[in-house]
Amino acid sequence: MFDQVYFSALSGNLLSFVTGTAIAWSSPTLPKLNDTDVGNIPFGRRIDSDENSWIGSLMPLGAIFGPFLFGFLADKLGRKVTLMSLAVPYIVSFLTLAFAEVVSLFYFARVLTGLAVGGVFTVFPMYIGEIAENKNRGTLGSVMNIFITSGLLFSYCVGPYVSIMAFNIILAVIPCVYLVLFFLLAPESPHYHVSRDNHEAASKSLEKIRAPGTKTDAELADIKLSIEKSKEGSVGDLFASRGLVKALTISVLLIVLQQLSGINVVLFYAQPIFQASGSSLDSEVASIIIGVVQFLTSFVTPMLVERLGRKILLYFSAIGMLIAEVPLGLYFYMLNNGDDVEAISWLPVVSLMVYIITYNCGFGPLPWAMMGELFPASVKSVASSLTATCGCVIGFLITKFFTSIADAMGMGPLFWLFAGFCGVAFFFTLLFVIETKGKNLQEIQDILES
Repeated sequence: MFDQVYFSALSGNLLSFVTGTAIAWSSPTLPKLNDTDVGNIPFGRRIDSDENSWIGSLMPLGAIFGPFLFGFLADKLGRKVTLMSLAVPYIVSFLTLAFAEVVSLFYFARVLTGLAVGGVFTVFPMYIGEIAENKNRGTLGSVMNIFITSGLLFSYCVGPYVSIMAFNIILAVIPCVYLVLFFLLAPESPHYHVSRDNHEAASKSLEKIRAPGTKTDAELADIKLSIEKSKEGSVGDLFASRGLVKALTISVLLIVLQQLSGINVVLFYAQPIFQASGSSLDSEVASIIIGVVQFLTSFVTPMLVERLGRKILLYFSAIGMLIAEVPLGLYFYMLNNGDDVEAISWLPVVSLMVYIITYNCGFGPLPWAMMGELFPASVKSVASSLTATCGCVIGFLITKFFTSIADAMGMGPLFWLFAGFCGVAFFFTLLFVIETKGKNLQEIQDILES
């Protein structure tokens, strides 16, 4: 029988599903906005290349501001209230996209979507890290990626085959369902209650998310000790000790290297990439195949993370992504040079499948999961906000200028550049990342300070 903590995590992960649909939204939508049949375009005309890049990139731009806004609210209002509030910008943005008839409203809606995405990637790992136990923290943190990839797959499967209006109305319904379930099933974080000196509420929260009959006194004492060791933190406090600097460095660089592996390019532009490859496989079908592979492999990390640890999976992930992107770059290099690539037309799909599989085994879920483990409660909100913001800035820059850079240097060298960053990710993990498997949050702080 599942403990209540699993139901809390699963209900909250409906928000991760919504986030996945939002991330993949541009893949089936941008080809429609570029369609020669303008009767299906809400603006009555095709979008130009500049509008195309802005619609694709404004979500990560909005996500830059989400972490600090919702991180602040998580400290002031609580994790649960903040996570519930994140449904609102999703609902408003999807309904705006459903009925908008001018490009500027698409811009507004995508920025609003990004605001919510940035908030989810900041507050939800924080919440999971605080309600989980030592034995399942890695697993519960990694489950977020399963729901994100299922959301991606949903967009890939539904988006190409319904109108833009219908697609966005469907997407707007899901956060409404999330609001009801999360309100009913999820308690407030006991860490938040203790930080507000509400120890009775913290005790009740722990009792709700632990198995019946579980003694929670020792865990509550650990939470109190962790929070009492420091006051509520600011950005400056992150640089006050060697341990916090080390935690921030690990967290930020894991997220930045995740983005520099090229993941946003693959997710946002899956259909256009397959169209550019000249593959005989329909771009819509190829995107669905990639989505299915991503969804299925997202189950790997939750099953293995508490057995193998974080670092082993990060090693495997970095090397696998590198191996996948080198031949993908070669394919596009040959294609751009006019070489005959018909005999290897299968290579883009296979390379991206390998990339997605290995990404999902490590650098997809683990940087976000570890972000919820590396910081004490006093600075977790500001640290998570800063980390997520750094990732969103890199994600925006890559997404906004992907088409311009690809035109300037070619798709082949661009994927080789991404592969080079995967090599950097391997050595960074080897030299600097600590192993957190099986350790409570206080033990992790002790390791960082040593």
